[in-house]
Amino acid sequence: MRLFATFRDIQHDLQKGTLSCIDLVQHHLTNIKDKAHLNAFLSVYEDEALARAAEVDHKIKQGNAGKLAGLVVALKDVLSHAQHPLQASSKILDGFIAQYNATAVQRLLDEDAIIIGRNNCDEFAMGSSNENSAFGPVLNDIDNTRVPGGSSGGSAVAVQADMCRISLGSDTGGSVRQPAAFCGIVGLKPTYSRISRYGLAAYASSFDCIGIFGTCVEDVALVLEVIAGPDENDSTVSHTPVPAYTSTVSSPEKKYRIAYLSESQLAGGLQPEIKNALTDTINKLRSTGHEVEAVELPLIDFFLPTYYILATAEASSNLSRYDGVRYGYRSTNGTDLHSMYKKTRSEGFSKEVQRRILLGTFVLSSSYYDAYYSRAQKVRRIIRNKTKEIFARYDFILMPASPTTAFKIGEHLADPIEMYLADLFSVHANVAGVPGISIPCGTDDQGLPIGLQLIADDFEEEKLLTAARMVMNLN
Repeated sequence: MRLFATFRDIQHDLQKGTLSCIDLVQHHLTNIKDKAHLNAFLSVYEDEALARAAEVDHKIKQGNAGKLAGLVVALKDVLSHAQHPLQASSKILDGFIAQYNATAVQRLLDEDAIIIGRNNCDEFAMGSSNENSAFGPVLNDIDNTRVPGGSSGGSAVAVQADMCRISLGSDTGGSVRQPAAFCGIVGLKPTYSRISRYGLAAYASSFDCIGIFGTCVEDVALVLEVIAGPDENDSTVSHTPVPAYTSTVSSPEKKYRIAYLSESQLAGGLQPEIKNALTDTINKLRSTGHEVEAVELPLIDFFLPTYYILATAEASSNLSRYDGVRYGYRSTNGTDLHSMYKKTRSEGFSKEVQRRILLGTFVLSSSYYDAYYSRAQKVRRIIRNKTKEIFARYDFILMPASPTTAFKIGEHLADPIEMYLADLFSVHANVAGVPGISIPCGTDDQGLPIGLQLIADDFEEEKLLTAARMVMNLN
């Protein structure tokens, strides 16, 4: 099967009758089987996807197919898909079957998307390399000795290796944008509350966002247009109207004012090739008439500590529900109720998840609540306010998606701080609650993808997607 630049091209052939949904599903199933060693999928719904493809083919012939007819989608293993397994890549949820569809999943199905399977991820979305899964690490398709990024590494690799057209992931501190950068694809984290979180397994509720992986901006825009918007099942979702993102992405490009981090704030652990890619992009933007200026991003040194204090605190609370009583894994080594709780959680959660639960419990304790949690909440508000001040003068902030390209498997496992530093540039958008997108921007000296990131103001995904497409075309 030939490679399609956009989903619009696929739909064109579907309408002409030179391609069928069954052809598409079989193509992706073949790739899933051929690249099973990448460990990107935990479940593949082969028979179901083929049956669904036949139904959608019939709808296309009848002229009443939805706007996503023929779109083959995979789901990160944190999204609820009725009557299918949901484990958050954790032993603690062994055997759990989802009872309902997440709102985002239901909206995909309502527009005739075809779900092909669920993707591996870091356990409960906690990780930057997809090495924390109870089902083993995911491998980068470009170099199998490298990580794909995390926590949505399986979702990124599924799109990277043409195992599906689109995958939904989740982004709590960069878990869509960082793996998108490592895998050379597009990854969007929308404004917090733009997409309903109903049916998303919670890690840190005030940070979690459903994000979208694709190979081109146009496809990501179309999916966002379908799944965004109000939802009576999520009281935190925004009622801001959902624009026609697909029409604005292809509209004539404007000239933008773009901020980028000053030299002093890029010093340190930034890989030279990434810095060069950023500089080249800035020069190209200037040469095409855009105004690009260096700015100091206040409190940049506080992004990571603020995120990890607040996110772990919320994780400590959210993950308390997994106790072995009602569903999932239950230890057989307990002698009474108390020991059953302790052994279930110590055996069911990985070391990284335990580390974050313990850290979160510590910062929420009565002795340290004011010193850590309360203070971090105040710093978060200041970070958001300072970010909004930049957006009062500029349309976007341009920065790396990650300080390095994909690192070796096992390289940072011995030092959690090194692993957390992989989120250095990505946590900003989550702390501030604003949208961000990672787009491919060349490769390093070893042929590994480089990703750059654009961040915009609240609910400015229209402008963000248009600019992302423009920057991709520059490179």
